[in-house]
Formats: sequence, C-alpha cells, structure tokens
Amino acid sequence: MESLYILVNCDLGSEVDIISELTKIPEVKEVRGTYGIYDIFVKLQADSQSVLETIITHKIRRLAKVRSTVTLTPILSQGGR
Repeated sequence: MESLYILVNCDLGSEVDIISELTKIPEVKEVRGTYGIYDIFVKLQADSQSVLETIITHKIRRLAKVRSTVTLTPILSQGGR
C-alpha cells in the first residue's frame, strides 16, 4: 500500500466544500482543515504510486476552487508510524 500526503491551498471560504468533495474519493483516508499557510491536509492511500498520481492530477487538482497543491512523499527508511 502506497501513501502520500497533500497540502492544499484553496479560495477563501471554500474549505468546507472542498473537504466534502475530498471525502467522496475512496483513496482519501484522512482530510482536515488546517491553520497556517495551507488550508487543507489530505492523506491518500492506494495500491500503487501511479494510482495516487492519477487521483492527484485528475481528481484533486481539478476540484473547483483548489488553487495549488504540494505533495509529500514519506521516506519509509526513516521509520516512524
């Protein structure tokens, strides 16, 4: 199972609508509004990296009012939970 984390910037006031749309994507395992530079935090899981890339490109980045995303790929050899 592959995992990624995405930080989302969106139009002011659109966070709740975007979070609602993100929860409809089966590969989204966690989504939270955040304080700070980024508006939304998303955890994705899928069977392969290519599936994750497709979801980011064709589903998340194309949502109305999403301005930008930053994708974080974990370094598995550094441990943690």
